[in-house]
Amino acid sequence: MSEREDHTQWQAERRASVTSATGNLSLIETRWTGEAPDLDAEQQAASDTVTVTPIQRTNIETGEAEHGLRLWDADAPAVRAFDRIDTYDYDPAWVLEGHFTPVSGDRRVSFEHIRDNGGTRELVVPGDIHFELDGREYTLAAFDDGGTLLLVFGDETNGSETYGSGRFLFVELRDDAGSVTLDFNRAFVPPCGFSAQYNCPLPPASNRFPLPIRAGEKNVVFRDGFDIYAA
Repeated sequence: MSEREDHTQWQAERRASVTSATGNLSLIETRWTGEAPDLDAEQQAASDTVTVTPIQRTNIETGEAEHGLRLWDADAPAVRAFDRIDTYDYDPAWVLEGHFTPVSGDRRVSFEHIRDNGGTRELVVPGDIHFELDGREYTLAAFDDGGTLLLVFGDETNGSETYGSGRFLFVELRDDAGSVTLDFNRAFVPPCGFSAQYNCPLPPASNRFPLPIRAGEKNVVFRDGFDIYAA
């Protein structure tokens, strides 16, 4: 399979993922309950197209664990109105090599989140990603997302060509020596671009590029003027 064919397959998998019964488009409610909710009771009370799952976070003010639930509707308005994810054309020049340097212990970096009104949450950053772009060296903070390095980044296309709050990129750790591949063709619109019920992290200062990265996904396109914030 060629690189372009592999990329086309990735795009198809992305569409299938975001439109699935518990995909990004189907999230209709995030409800914080304090204590662990009765999921069985919530599921029984929900409609046939809705799936209820638990969620947990750390309270910004107290540092205590906070429980809640999410409701996913396979027939959500966003699913019905979804048209496509607008993207840049595949460009092999945006497949870059770099190096990951781990740090001892759990280093935490403050990430502002889109729905926290300027508050920050501490996320574990297991190391630094170093790479060169246009003759300039960059050191980026990628946090641990279930055992995978996730880069939250911003660039000069945000708000004009791409999603305004930045984009995400999973970084492939290729070997024990720390070699990584950053394929910006697979930069993707974060979940909060599909549903207003998400609380996505925003790019820290170290991850904001002073140049346009014209690769990967641009924006989510809905039919008939649908707006996730008005749904």
